[in-house]
Amino acid sequence: MLFCVLCILIVPQVLSEAPPAPPHNVRVHDWLLTWTPAAEDGDVTYTSQYSSFNSLKWTNVLHCVRTSLNSCNVHSTKAGSMHDCVKLRVQAERHGRTSTSVEACSEQGLLCTPGFNLTARSGSLIVPLTEENSLAQNYAHNSKYRVYYGKEGEPLQDYKDDVASVTINELQEGQRYCAKVQYLYYKHTVGMPSCAQCMLIPHSGSSHAEIIVPVLFLFVLFAFVMMAYLYIFQSGRVKRFLRPPCRIREDLLEPIPEDRLPIHSSPSSEEHFDVITSMTPV
Repeated sequence: MLFCVLCILIVPQVLSEAPPAPPHNVRVHDWLLTWTPAAEDGDVTYTSQYSSFNSLKWTNVLHCVRTSLNSCNVHSTKAGSMHDCVKLRVQAERHGRTSTSVEACSEQGLLCTPGFNLTARSGSLIVPLTEENSLAQNYAHNSKYRVYYGKEGEPLQDYKDDVASVTINELQEGQRYCAKVQYLYYKHTVGMPSCAQCMLIPHSGSSHAEIIVPVLFLFVLFAFVMMAYLYIFQSGRVKRFLRPPCRIREDLLEPIPEDRLPIHSSPSSEEHFDVITSMTPV
């Protein structure tokens, strides 16, 4: 009887309880999967799952099922995967109710995760990518890149597919946009996407200033270094170079003709005096 009463009280409460919030900031670094729990109370556990190359099946990661930790070593999933192409995801669970699963991104350019450095221009984002990658070497043009993009803080739902670098135009100036990249095999994404990178789209005038200021700084720095070098190591040579040439006129070196010599009246070396022979007193 008591058991029935408890079932009547507990079962409706469990059924009416909302599922837990999903984790966020799910990422992988050196095959260590980490995530941030949602800010809520309750007995919430987490389960990590992986999916191999070009597969739609998700399998639980050993030792990472219903754990209360916020991390999981997933290096074991690499062993049975082709080209290290593994997808990872995490879901929260509480009282038998599970949250939506959140796929992980890779913080570093793994073999099956594209690496890139985002560049912003006036009204556009440039995602530099190369045609030479691990998948292209095996699958040629059946392998592409999928670049997801969108405003910061919003889901990255828009995307472009290409075999090399991608330029995203017609973006709002003064707004921050983010992008992430994932490999595409035929029409299916494979491997983990790179973690999103975000940049501010500059205004038309500011893009020129961003180029001029660094160039001017480098020019001033180069001039300062050259002046210091000349002053310390080449001061003597600089002085000789700046010293005006001193030349004696050739006509001054020739002997002066006698008819042009100045006439000087030299006083006689002998002086004439009257000889006094006697003296008469007055």
